[in-house]
Formats: sequence, structure tokens, C-alpha cells
Amino acid sequence: PAAPPPPPGPPSARGSLSFHRAYLRSPLGLLRLGQLALGAAFWVTVAAHKYEGAAHFALFAAVLVWLLTLALFGLSLLGRWALVPWLGSRWLLTNLMHDLALGVGLYAAATGIMGYKAGRKSYCNLPGYSQHCLYGAYLSASVCGGIAACLYLFSGLYCLSRRCRDQRDII
Repeated sequence: PAAPPPPPGPPSARGSLSFHRAYLRSPLGLLRLGQLALGAAFWVTVAAHKYEGAAHFALFAAVLVWLLTLALFGLSLLGRWALVPWLGSRWLLTNLMHDLALGVGLYAAATGIMGYKAGRKSYCNLPGYSQHCLYGAYLSASVCGGIAACLYLFSGLYCLSRRCRDQRDII
């Protein structure tokens, strides 16, 4: 019997740019799209409203993770991770560490901060309160951050399961 063909690897580092469609249809590609959407919703919600104190850290954490996720998504979609020094040869491990350490860790902290701030502003949710109320914005950011942290956990577990099965590629 003939051996099955090897799984497709990353596109070559040189040559024309084209989308790595298999990545876009993979669970990791779909999770990345959700992470980018919810991450943008988180930081746009916080940045669009008056914020103070620990919300500065929450906004910094959300934007940092969002930008790194955008870079990972772009490099993976174009199949150009081989161009990244040292990390390109360990792309699955890079994605795993990004998701579990940065994604889950920083979004969980940012969600906790925004949830705490929403709880502190819950009094302004009463009927007849005349001042500008940040409760809805803080609560919305907290919900988006919590869901984003869960998506990072799922993508981290996906990468971990591939790593445990001795697979070296993200697809």
C-alpha cells in the first residue's frame, strides 16, 4: 500500500503573496477572527468613553494583545511565519504561548478590572439618575473581554492538543 501524502506545510517563504486558505478555514483561523472582533469591541468600548485609574491598564492590555493577535493572524494567513527569526520555526509553540500566557492572562485581568469598575458604577443604572453613566460601557467591555479570554483559552487548548500529538504545524 502507498503511503499517504504528507500534510501541507507552510507556503514557501519566498514567492508571491497569497492567502493560506486552509488556515482561514481551520479552527485556529476562525478563533483568531473572533478574538480580533471581540478584542476590537473591548478596546473601542473602553476608549470611546471616559476612563480612569486601572482602566488604563485594561486598555493597554487589550490593545497589546489585539495587535499581537493581528500580527499572528496576518503572518499565518499569508503563510509567512518562516520569516520571523527564531519564532517562525516554532510557530505552533509561539501561538500556544501567545494564547495562554498573553491572551488568557491579560484579558482575564482586563475583564476583572472592567467588571470591578462596572460594579462600582452600578448605582448610576437607577431610573432618574441624571449624570453620565459609565456602567453600560464598563459592563459591555467586561463581557467582551470575558468572551475573548475564553476564545484565547480554546485556541490555546487547540494548539496544545496539536503539540501533544507531535504535530508541528498550526493547521
